[in-house]
Amino acid sequence: MQPRVKKVWQQVDGVLLLDKSLGMSSNDALQKARRLFSAAKGGHTGTLDPLATGLLPLCFGEATKFSADLLDADKTYEAELRLGVVTDSGDAEGAVLSTSTVDVRESDILPVLQALTGNILQVPPMHSALKRDGRPLYELARQGIVVEREARPVTIHAIELHEFAGDHLRISVSCSKGTYIRVLAMDIGAALGCGAHLTALRRTRVGDLVLDGALTLAAIEAIEEAARPASLQPVDALLQSLPRVDLDGEAESRFSHGNPVDLPAGLAGKIRVYAGGRLLGVGEPGAGGRLWPKRLVQLAA
Repeated sequence: MQPRVKKVWQQVDGVLLLDKSLGMSSNDALQKARRLFSAAKGGHTGTLDPLATGLLPLCFGEATKFSADLLDADKTYEAELRLGVVTDSGDAEGAVLSTSTVDVRESDILPVLQALTGNILQVPPMHSALKRDGRPLYELARQGIVVEREARPVTIHAIELHEFAGDHLRISVSCSKGTYIRVLAMDIGAALGCGAHLTALRRTRVGDLVLDGALTLAAIEAIEEAARPASLQPVDALLQSLPRVDLDGEAESRFSHGNPVDLPAGLAGKIRVYAGGRLLGVGEPGAGGRLWPKRLVQLAA
C-alpha cells in the first residue's frame, strides 16, 4: 500500500465563479473547490440550496475579507414552478399537501407577478436554515414541529414571465437579500387559486457577478493543477459596485505612514482604495471626508 500523501495547502487569493451543480450543498462545493486549488483559506458569499444550481461565488485567501459585502447584494434567479401542487417545503423535495385543477391563462398570471413586485413581506419557510433557540428551522420541520415565524420585508425588483404551458411556469426574479424564491412560488400559486411549488432554481447573478463564464467543479478538475489559479477572478471582483479612490504621490506617501488623506467630495459609505494600481483595501471615510489607514480593511502586503 502506498503511503498517503499529506495535502499541502497554499496561499491562494482570488474569487472563483462556481456554477454549482444540483444536489450539492454550498459548503460541500466550497470544500471540494478548496482542495482543487489547494487553497489554505476559503469561504462562500451566502448559501445556495442543494436544490438550486448556478452562481456561487467562492472566496480564497485575501478575498475572504470582503465576502460579507456580497451577503447584502441583490440576486437574480431563473425559477420553474409547477402549478396545482402544494408541498410542505414549497419545493419539489417536500411532501405533497394538496393538488388541484389548474385553470389558469397567461392573462391571469401577469397581474399576479406585478402585484408581487416591489416591497413585500415574506414569512420564512419552516424548511430553512433560520434558527429558533439555536436550532435550524429545518430540523424542527423534520420532526413535524411548526413554529410561528415573523414576516420579513424583502424587495422584488422584477419578475419576468418566460414560459407558461399547462401547469408549468418559468420566470426570472431579481430580488433583494433574504428573499425565498420557494415562498414566492407558493405566493404565486395561492394568488392564482391553484397552489404551486418550486421545481427548479438557478442563480444567474450575485451583485455585479454573473453566471456567464462560471465553471463547474468538473471543468476545474479537468484543468491542469498548475493552471487552475488563472481561472480565478481578482480579489476586487467582489468590490466593483464600490466607489474607487486611487492614491498617488504625496497622498500615497502620507497614507503609507499612517496619516489620513482627504477624499474627493461626495463620497459616502464604503470605498475601495488603490495605490499604484494595487488594491490596498476597503474603508469608510470619517468626519470631514478623511480616510485613516486604521479604518481600512487592508490586504496583506
